[in-house]
Amino acid sequence: MTKTAFDTIIIGGGPAGMMAAIASCSYGFSTLLIEKNKRLGKKLAGTGGGRCNVTNSGSLDDLMAGIPGNGRFLYSVLSQFDNHDIINFFEDNGVPLKEEDHGRMFPTTDKSHTIIQTLENKIGELGGQILTQTEVVSVKKQGEIFVLKSADRTFTCQKLIVTTGGKSYPSTGSTGFGHEIARHFKMTVTPLEAAESPLLTDFPHKALQGISLDDVTLTYDKHKITHDLLFTHFGLSGPAAQRLSSFVSGGEVAHLDLLPKLTADELATLLEQEREKSVRNALKTLLPERLADFLTQHFPERVKQLTPQEKAELIKKIKSLPIKITGKMSLAKSFVTKGGVDLKEINPKTLESKTVSGLHFAGEVLDINAHTGGFNITAALCTGWVAGSPHY
Repeated sequence: MTKTAFDTIIIGGGPAGMMAAIASCSYGFSTLLIEKNKRLGKKLAGTGGGRCNVTNSGSLDDLMAGIPGNGRFLYSVLSQFDNHDIINFFEDNGVPLKEEDHGRMFPTTDKSHTIIQTLENKIGELGGQILTQTEVVSVKKQGEIFVLKSADRTFTCQKLIVTTGGKSYPSTGSTGFGHEIARHFKMTVTPLEAAESPLLTDFPHKALQGISLDDVTLTYDKHKITHDLLFTHFGLSGPAAQRLSSFVSGGEVAHLDLLPKLTADELATLLEQEREKSVRNALKTLLPERLADFLTQHFPERVKQLTPQEKAELIKKIKSLPIKITGKMSLAKSFVTKGGVDLKEINPKTLESKTVSGLHFAGEVLDINAHTGGFNITAALCTGWVAGSPHY
């Protein structure tokens, strides 16, 4: 590749960067996407257990609920390009998607490679240039032109889009360089912390490690999250724990409802119907065996031997099990970065800096954080499209 001057240059080849390149190319702008890894979409490759939960099929209200960190900023973005546009984009490009629980959308191939390859192919088809294994080391602006330097080359452009991600999972290349670019241009970066993080607890981990539960309810303060949960060697993981992590830092007590579909009265009736059984056998029909063992270890053996107070205590344990949160996983081991380029300094319609003309930001480098379940990737793809599109 000999050309070094472009209309648009994008730094960062994740979902936001690839979609920004597609938008820019589709409007006829000469476009270069620069990525420091060998391949595009390194973090995307691991999402959804390697199957790539590419978006969520929900309504606008569902999307807002799925993007707790400044989701309202995205109203203008989503009026231009939303989750249904993402679904149509992939289907129009030969990648049918399928819907799973909670509106999660996956490629029917169950391979993240399918999504990455489609985005990459589209950039090539539209005439965009991709440069991998190239790290940008400095960005300056001279007049109306941005000057980017790598170890051995200099590039110029009129429009620069920064899509370098946050600081979570640095092994995928998210080192916070985009925040350095923002600071270089005297823009504000809000404090960075872990979001969508597994929770550390002081719960008896060994007894429950490896137990997974579908659609349980985890509550702390006014936050009530019903989703899947996994007990681990350090605490809690899975979507319910990860979503709650946005609202806790350590020292809080959350309450776990193991059977949210049953009221306490219905549970009492069920136990009464199983009077002759052992307490653990009565619960084994409702909960995993090891969990039933754990819950019943300090109670009499048979249901009929339970005093009214013991029965109430057992039901409370099932419906509101207290779990002390001692902290959350570090930013490096969390799925999402909370914090980023301050949205007060970004035009919500164009994603352009309000103070530096031609400088745009998209994806997780912005102070927007969303839940897993397709919401983060939706925010990345939609902001990428809008940042890459012209706004006359």
